[in-house]
Amino acid sequence: MNIVFFTGAGISAESGVRTFRDSDGLWHNYRIEDVATPEAWHRHPERVLDFYNQRRRQLYEVEPNTAHQAISALQEHFEVQVITQNVDDLHERAGNRRVLHLHGELRKVRSVEHPELVYPWEGNLHLGDTCERGAQLRPHIVWFGEAVPLMKEAEDLTRRADILVVVGTSLQVYPAAGLLHCAAPGTPVYYIDPNPNAQTCLSNLTVITKPASEALPILANKLLEQRG
Repeated sequence: MNIVFFTGAGISAESGVRTFRDSDGLWHNYRIEDVATPEAWHRHPERVLDFYNQRRRQLYEVEPNTAHQAISALQEHFEVQVITQNVDDLHERAGNRRVLHLHGELRKVRSVEHPELVYPWEGNLHLGDTCERGAQLRPHIVWFGEAVPLMKEAEDLTRRADILVVVGTSLQVYPAAGLLHCAAPGTPVYYIDPNPNAQTCLSNLTVITKPASEALPILANKLLEQRG
């Protein structure tokens, strides 16, 4: 059985990662237009680099939670694919082997002129840090207004799911939010979020209004019991 998990900021927030849209979240002190758009990069690259350097440093202060671990444990019994909007590496650190990052990764950077040149990165990124061909490096992040290169792959993976589990996402950021409707007709869909999007309506949808760290271990046990 193939289970696809589509995860958003809520699952990482339970590990202490600051989210974008909460009143005390990342955007509380920053305007999106100033730190997360191509225009911001061209106007004030130092500010953009500082913002993502702060986010990268925060990764050293957080650990995977029971929700990440529950997903990882299911790999011993099912084919498990994680599609995430998150740019942290908590899924990988919990042991998840198949993780597709729709919006990029904090621990990677890429060349501004040669986007195929992507490198692992620890520590701060500065102006003057360049790729092997001499071009400036930028965060390996999909900014607002940029295309989502892995969207087609994510849609294909979702269509092949026997079960789709949506965790900790407001379902407000497109095109990623559209994945919910890519599942094949009749596919069971579980939506885990303490404050689920009220506009979500699918006949085969089960909404679980609990935090991910509480709900996912319970759901994992249920799936194992159904497997027999």
